[in-house]
Amino acid sequence: MQKPVVLVVMDGVGISENNYGNAVNNAYTPTLDYLFKNCPHTLIKASGLAVGLPSDGDMGNSEVGHNAIGCGQIYSQGAKLVNESIESKEIYKSETWKKLIDNAKGHTLHFIGLLSDGNVHSHINHLKSMIEEAKKEGITKVRVHALMDGRDVPETSGLTYIDDLEKFMSELNDDSFDARIASGGGRMYITMDRYESNWDMVKRGWETHVHGVGRHFKSATEAIVTYREELNVNDQDLHEFVIVDDNDLPIGKIEDHDSVILFNFRGDRAIELSKAFDYDDFNCFDRGYRPDVMYAGMLEYDGDLHIPSNYLVNPPSIKETMSEYFVKNNIKTYAISETQKFGHVTYFWNGNRSEKFSEELETWVEVKSDVVPFEQRPWMKSAEITDLLVEAILKNENLFYRINYPNGDMVGHTGNYEATIIGVEAVDLCLKRIMKACDEVGATLIITADHGNADEMYEKRKKEDDPIKPKTSHTLNKVPFIIYNRDVELKEGDFGLSNIAATVFKLLDLDIPEAWNESMIK
Repeated sequence: MQKPVVLVVMDGVGISENNYGNAVNNAYTPTLDYLFKNCPHTLIKASGLAVGLPSDGDMGNSEVGHNAIGCGQIYSQGAKLVNESIESKEIYKSETWKKLIDNAKGHTLHFIGLLSDGNVHSHINHLKSMIEEAKKEGITKVRVHALMDGRDVPETSGLTYIDDLEKFMSELNDDSFDARIASGGGRMYITMDRYESNWDMVKRGWETHVHGVGRHFKSATEAIVTYREELNVNDQDLHEFVIVDDNDLPIGKIEDHDSVILFNFRGDRAIELSKAFDYDDFNCFDRGYRPDVMYAGMLEYDGDLHIPSNYLVNPPSIKETMSEYFVKNNIKTYAISETQKFGHVTYFWNGNRSEKFSEELETWVEVKSDVVPFEQRPWMKSAEITDLLVEAILKNENLFYRINYPNGDMVGHTGNYEATIIGVEAVDLCLKRIMKACDEVGATLIITADHGNADEMYEKRKKEDDPIKPKTSHTLNKVPFIIYNRDVELKEGDFGLSNIAATVFKLLDLDIPEAWNESMIK
């Protein structure tokens, strides 16, 4: 008789020997300590080439991480896809690009997106390339609506990217070409909500970028410096700003006949704004006057719902996912997380697919996230998730369970070290309860993570007496892979997240698809 397998993803929990600012090592984690001491375990890669990113210097993220776990293979992802398309010039040969350019001639080409080189949601070099190409193809006016990062890059590095972009555009500008920053704000305050958890963010972004509604400034630099002094926030929480001319009029409202490109390549925080531009039947907030524009995303952010209807680079066609094969084997599965990572155990896990492969065989459970700053609730919904999961395990109706605890990532992104320690400890408490439930039904428990974050909460100091600076981005550290309640022997090798699928199937005594990377157990 097959024993169930329970797979826990501790989001953002990497492993590092360095204790400085390490909310994983410095948390009280008796459950993880026990597991590392007594169970088969190893460390696996969750960044760079191991998850389909351009180089091993690129941090992993939850989207590509869950893609890799869920499909057992490595696909070119996000930044790598766009890099390849720009290098080959295929992006500029696409019908979408040609239509955007033709539409904007005599009008304005707008770019909205995250202005950084974090390479998780976007890259400033992609924006530069498109602006440069737009000028070559006869566009005369470009406006950039710059979302500030402070999350995948140092928390107050925004002016570096503003200066870089403005210098680049000033060198292109002449009597026939005018490119400027028109509006902006912090990514966690405007525009970039996900999973429909806070539509007010998107509404603020819409009003700022489209209608030019927001506090007026003469430059993005003035806005950032002013908000930092007044609000004492880092870049991700900066309020909206609108750049105005000498007559105090917005320089870059989005108007009829303009073209708009959302240059983020990652989907989760791009879908809602895309709906606001694309959907005729839209009631999530009052858009006011909706200008008649051509809108496109860098990628198709949702392949099932076809959001947006126009996009520049084709996403990877992810096939042969775990969920597909579970359904083919008539196996029931169960997926649960709270809103912040629900899409990761469903949409991304299933290869960027919104719909289930089988309504009868797949159970998806979403626990609604609180709409509060995560450092104020570092335990998040871990207890509620665990309540439901334990209940499901004890019913013993499914053969495979997958869970994401967002704490290490979402609290880690706030830069609050003390809160992140509590977040890690909350997950550790939950693991103990899951272990007990697994014991009762004879289930095998796997504990892993999708990337690091909580393991490096402080920026490295050049000198010992330098002030501590919070680090809010992901890390390049490996992540744990632990097997509890099963006597197995792990192979030696350089494994990554994509090896998990075959390992699960081996534990379930199922045939491993040829396309998958190998199992980690002998």
